[in-house]
Amino acid sequence: MSDYIVRATAADNQIRAFAATTKELVERARSVHNTSPVATAALGRLLTAGSMMGAMMKGEKDILTLQIKCSGPIGGLTVTADSKAKVKGYVNNPEVMLPPTSKGKLDVGGALDLGILSVIKDMGLKEPYVGQTQLVSGEIAEDLTYYFASSEQVPSSVALGVLMNKDNTVRQAGGFLIQLMPFAEERVIAGLEKKIAEIHSITELLDKEMSPEAILDYILGDFGLEIMDTVETSFYCNCTKKRVEKAIVSIGRKDIQEMIDDNEPIEVNCHFCNTSYHFSVEELKEILKRSH
Repeated sequence: MSDYIVRATAADNQIRAFAATTKELVERARSVHNTSPVATAALGRLLTAGSMMGAMMKGEKDILTLQIKCSGPIGGLTVTADSKAKVKGYVNNPEVMLPPTSKGKLDVGGALDLGILSVIKDMGLKEPYVGQTQLVSGEIAEDLTYYFASSEQVPSSVALGVLMNKDNTVRQAGGFLIQLMPFAEERVIAGLEKKIAEIHSITELLDKEMSPEAILDYILGDFGLEIMDTVETSFYCNCTKKRVEKAIVSIGRKDIQEMIDDNEPIEVNCHFCNTSYHFSVEELKEILKRSH
């Protein structure tokens, strides 16, 4: 199993925790979208968060969408995940380039700048749940930590990291998500806060090639860590030509007729996985017939 998430509890269920290694899925996203290093880091962090938050959902068909609309040069990001931790995503401007920060790090905060983070959970109810918060730093992990505290009233610590090789491929990617349950005792809260404050950065832990289990043991080992299970996670897009056909039908007969009148085949591109689907004029005529 290459990329996976570990689910765990600690302190007699007062703490719940997730940790993930996502190097391969982030590298897949990078190669699919041909993202710049800073775009890879931003998208990789959001994909990692999406995979862990997807794994938190209960229903078979539940879908989570994380969307960032922002004023920075990256333009915005969208990630969706299902409850099996299959994720996909894209950035609006994959070629964004920025100089590194004063600490020599990829400037994800600068790429995003100000904006809004939306968390949309489609759990098969009439209306999806939508939680929105302002971006507090644009670094994504801190923004999600703030989201959990303000929108879901769950004190959380989120850490997300992506490390790049010199040739701009992904060296390491992963993160953790640790949450306190409402009945957590003061001493547990204080102990956890102290431990998390000692962690310099998630990328340091990833750089040491620590597994998700080792990361959780490092943070929660003193709290009676119990590993519940592991879940595979991967970059996966469920687009097919059939689904794209449905999208063409939805644009309406008039527009389809115009495409036919142009007498040129069309190409439809999937945002999430960059796959292109070609439809000949004959296929468009068939779609028009079926769209009564």
